[in-house]
Amino acid sequence: MANQATGTLSGAARSAHSIIAADQVVGTEVYNSAGEHLGEIHDIILDKESGHVVYAVMSFGGFLSIGEKYHPLPWSVLKYDTGRGGYVVPLTRDRLENAPMYDRAGEPDWSDRTYGKRIYDYYGTSPYWM
Repeated sequence: MANQATGTLSGAARSAHSIIAADQVVGTEVYNSAGEHLGEIHDIILDKESGHVVYAVMSFGGFLSIGEKYHPLPWSVLKYDTGRGGYVVPLTRDRLENAPMYDRAGEPDWSDRTYGKRIYDYYGTSPYWM
């Protein structure tokens, strides 16, 4: 319901449209603009001090989790598509294959701002901390 004084949605009305628990995001399918299925959200990385969502980590490739790669995507590159019931990213499969990634054996140091800047630069967006 809209707050008549401010014209904003109340918490109950907004939650039905734009607020979601992280455990409901994990497992959500990811597609590119051409409609190709690329993977799914594997994890959400948060800045514990500011509360910002820093990355959505997308799983990509592999079979039955063997050979699977993980791609940290700046949250700002994901757009939710209600028709698909998943996120859409402006990436080709080739561009994603060349993106910063890691595998099960090598999770990055999420606090490394140099690593983070490289990810944001690759996707052509600015880190929230800059």
